[in-house]
Amino acid sequence: METATAAQAPPSYQEVNVELLQALQSPGRQYWAALAFCVALILWGAWSWNYQLVHGMYVYGATHPAMWGTYIVNFVFWVGIAHSGTLISAILFLFRAQFRRAIYRMAEAMTVFAVMTAGLFPIIHVGRSWNIYFAVPYPNQRELWVNFRSPLVWDVFAVSTYFTVSSIFLYTGLIPDIAAARDRETRPVRKFVYTILSLGWRGTQSEWKHFNAAYLYLAAFATPLVISVHSVVSWDFAMSVNPGWHSTIFAPYFVAGAIFSGVGLVLTIAVPMRKILHLERWITLDHFDKMAKLCLFTSLIVGYSYLVEFFLAWYHGDPFERHVFLNRAFGPMGPEAWIMITCNAIIPLVLFWKKIRRSPWTLFVISLFINLGMWMERFVIVVQSLTHPFDPSVNTATYHPGIIETGIFVGSFGWFFAWFLLFARFLPIMAVAEIKEVMPLRRGAGGGA
Repeated sequence: METATAAQAPPSYQEVNVELLQALQSPGRQYWAALAFCVALILWGAWSWNYQLVHGMYVYGATHPAMWGTYIVNFVFWVGIAHSGTLISAILFLFRAQFRRAIYRMAEAMTVFAVMTAGLFPIIHVGRSWNIYFAVPYPNQRELWVNFRSPLVWDVFAVSTYFTVSSIFLYTGLIPDIAAARDRETRPVRKFVYTILSLGWRGTQSEWKHFNAAYLYLAAFATPLVISVHSVVSWDFAMSVNPGWHSTIFAPYFVAGAIFSGVGLVLTIAVPMRKILHLERWITLDHFDKMAKLCLFTSLIVGYSYLVEFFLAWYHGDPFERHVFLNRAFGPMGPEAWIMITCNAIIPLVLFWKKIRRSPWTLFVISLFINLGMWMERFVIVVQSLTHPFDPSVNTATYHPGIIETGIFVGSFGWFFAWFLLFARFLPIMAVAEIKEVMPLRRGAGGGA
């Protein structure tokens, strides 16, 4: 077994069930403290959104021409976060990467909740949030039809499809583990719910045959979404003629950045959850080492993309493009750009050292820098490019997030982590069945379902 050490005998199947499903019984005080903190953040965000709805969009700090502000920054950030789940669960599954077994369930759940969080920001940014259904392509009472040539409409299709497939993929993988939780549950209500969700799973050979075929099909179907969804999000920018956005590099650049930020957040989640739920036996230093290597690889791609962007701006000689990138590095928002470069391309270079890759709390700190850097990247792309228009009739503007945007942004993190903590409380956060598949059975040990 990958998680067993030479000093430890392999656990029995019954021990696997007990240890991996213990969070469903008694999560402990640390869990409840974390959940209470997340609820407090949600209340802050809800108050900020309600204040904007009551008083109007003027309380939102964006000004013309930087009308997108941080709401679209946050949308792109959370959609990017969602991509690591599909990478770790689907692509690494197809490539038979064994280390994914310990962390892919967290990544899959993170994908679903990140898409749920991302979907809030277009609704908030509309201002009159109750009219958001106008973006859905169906005949409404005003006889409006959306513009199918608009990348913003493409987002509706891409994100909704991604959420649907990711949810089905997550639930399909959960079925055997929900059945294991059902068999151990003694509380009548929860046992009834688990019985419904497990779809009558008994673990027969026929069930496993069809389960493995369905999971393989969903993994192959979900894999292209990693490329397509964030490519579509990048077209929100690349399809415009705005200097700094109109570039063919945006699709691969956004995809690489999305995977990088998602892997960073997986580390941010895995390190404390490993401690809170006492999973040190199952999420080992080898798992962190391999995740850190993946993080380093995507960081190098992102750093290369930064160099290519600046080189192309200089090479093709467009004065407007040159001005955007010079302003990005040395203008009023230069500090944000240098924070982006430092956090995404320089700090992750320490992952070349094995000792750092195998230090969970050091990785946790590095992952926080990655999250900060990737948010700054989206801020620089969205806001900095809009604050310097090249239309003489439009004045150059500055934009700094206000208290309302900050409250909604912080509330989104509370929303995301609250869903994740609730998931860990009611559903298995680790793939019990898959861990058993690669575990050598101890001689003389009882099996157990």
